[in-house]
Amino acid sequence: MALTELPQLLRDDPALAALAGGSARLVAVSEAPRPFFLAGLARLTGRRPLVVGVPTTAEAERLAHDLGQFLPGGADSIELVPAWETLPFERVSPATETMGRRLRVLWRLRWGAEDPSVLPQVIVAPVRALAQRLGPDVEDVVPIVVKPGQVVDRDGLAAQLVAAGYRREYQVEARGEFAVRGSILDVYPSTADHPVRIDLWGDEVDRLQTFSVADQRATGDVAEPVEIFPCRELLPTVAVRSRAE
Repeated sequence: MALTELPQLLRDDPALAALAGGSARLVAVSEAPRPFFLAGLARLTGRRPLVVGVPTTAEAERLAHDLGQFLPGGADSIELVPAWETLPFERVSPATETMGRRLRVLWRLRWGAEDPSVLPQVIVAPVRALAQRLGPDVEDVVPIVVKPGQVVDRDGLAAQLVAAGYRREYQVEARGEFAVRGSILDVYPSTADHPVRIDLWGDEVDRLQTFSVADQRATGDVAEPVEIFPCRELLPTVAVRSRAE
C-alpha cells in the first residue's frame, strides 16, 4: 500500500469526522502522527486550502515535507508560507527565496478560484508568517511565464525581470539574478531549485534548460513552462513610486 492511500483509513475515525463536520473544535494529536492526521483531514473535508499554523519555521518545514508523503499531489499540493528572517527595523532585506515563495502562495490562492488545479490543498505557515502584514498590491502579482515555442522579446523580458526585482549580472550565481549573452538569457527564479537557461532563436524560445551555477553547464532540458515570480514584495508600481517621491 502506498503512503498516499493510508489517510483513507482514517475516514471512519470519530474524532476526525467530528472535526471535519464542525462539531468538534479541539483534537489532541501527538507530534509523530500529526502529518498523517492532517492528510486524513484534508482528504475527508474536501475543502481547499486547509491552513495549518505551527509555532516555528523549523516545524513548518518538517510538517510540509512529511505531509507531501501522504497527499496524492505530493509537494505540489502543499505550500509553505515562510516568515521573514528579519525584523522590520533592520536594514537587511529578507531572503529572495522567502519573498518569492510568499508571493507564489498569494498567486495560487488568487487564481485558484478560476483554476482549481492551481489551488494548494494544504498551506503550512509558522505563526510569524500568519501575523505578518503584506506589502501593497501583492495580491496582483503574476509570474512571468516562459515556455518552449513561445515568442518573446529578449530586451522586453529583461525589463520585466528588472521590474520584478531581479539584478542583471555578468553570470548567474544566486537566486534573483539574470544575465544576457546574445540570444541566451539565464535567470535564477526566486522559487526554483536550479537556474534556467532560455535559448532564443530569433524571438522564439528554442529551448529551456537547467544549468549548474558552479560551471555554468546545462544539466537537462525543461519541458514544462517556467514560472518566474518576483523576488521583492514591494514592487515599484506607479503608486509606490509616487509615494516614494
